[in-house]
Amino acid sequence: MADSYKSSLAVEAHDLVKVFPRGNVRALDGVSLEIETGTVLGLLGPNGAGKTTAVRVFTTLLKPDAGTATVAGLDVVRDADAVRRTIGVSGQYAAVDENLTGRENLDMVGRLYHLGKSVSIARADELLERFDLVEAANRVVKTYSGGMRRRLDLAGSLVAKPKVLFLDEPTTGLDPRGRLGMWDVIEELVDGGTTLLLTTQYLEEADRLAQSIVVIDHGKVIARGTADELKSQIGGERLELTVSNVSELPATEEVLRKIGLGEPAIDQTAKAASIAVQGGSAVLIEALRQLDSAGVVVKDVAIRRPTLDDVFLSLTGHAAEDEADPAVPVAKSGRKSRKEKQS
Repeated sequence: MADSYKSSLAVEAHDLVKVFPRGNVRALDGVSLEIETGTVLGLLGPNGAGKTTAVRVFTTLLKPDAGTATVAGLDVVRDADAVRRTIGVSGQYAAVDENLTGRENLDMVGRLYHLGKSVSIARADELLERFDLVEAANRVVKTYSGGMRRRLDLAGSLVAKPKVLFLDEPTTGLDPRGRLGMWDVIEELVDGGTTLLLTTQYLEEADRLAQSIVVIDHGKVIARGTADELKSQIGGERLELTVSNVSELPATEEVLRKIGLGEPAIDQTAKAASIAVQGGSAVLIEALRQLDSAGVVVKDVAIRRPTLDDVFLSLTGHAAEDEADPAVPVAKSGRKSRKEKQS
């Protein structure tokens, strides 16, 4: 571990470039980012944006073709061995041995980190309890559910108590209950001082967990900031309402022009209208007062803030799920290589 590291930045990257010769894919095209110690950075982007490629560079599994990156003050190329001893990694697929028990998997990770027999066993028992796997501790992993494997994989990434943790879409494939449970665990880790880089396609995940967000698309950083800062880039609140009859839309449009910003959006099929506004509940009350005076019967009304989904669509022009990341080989199983497991 890099105990002498005192910078406020746990992770730094400057102008990272990674090109895959096959297909001449520029997976990273000048990516720069910083993560403050003890915080979460959410790395957002569709499949194929370069998220996993970036994680593999930070975790020493890939060498960048240009640019520099440091983790806990250690250069990911020059100090690769020391970086591996400092970090924890949980990838998109659970890196566990299906023929070992849950306890044996965690004990094996401890031995690979040279923690010693007694410490490895004690750490395994501690993590099995933390991740609610005690009852399944002595079962072989091939009998585990997908959610149990994900929890075991995350537990494995924490065996050596890493200062910096890289989670590459850690809740992919989990049901809503499992995802919420994983979020609770992640929040506990950060409260304990762990620094985290989280890649995700679940935008509500980044909204809840990340103090700062970097959005990448086609290998380039296209936006960065807090969730609120990114949302503010596409405008503030919108007043959205539905009326009882399509004949009421002209009067509705006239009222919205008076109380809103810009031009109203009218959907005659849905008998709906919306407009950008400022003022929250006060403008909502005023809109209802004026609509009532105009004889408009409002069936449904709400003030809606933009979501990260809105931000993502606005920035990229497409949804968060797209083509596959060129750094991730298509495989028939979710098992990883020995090199990935040991990193």
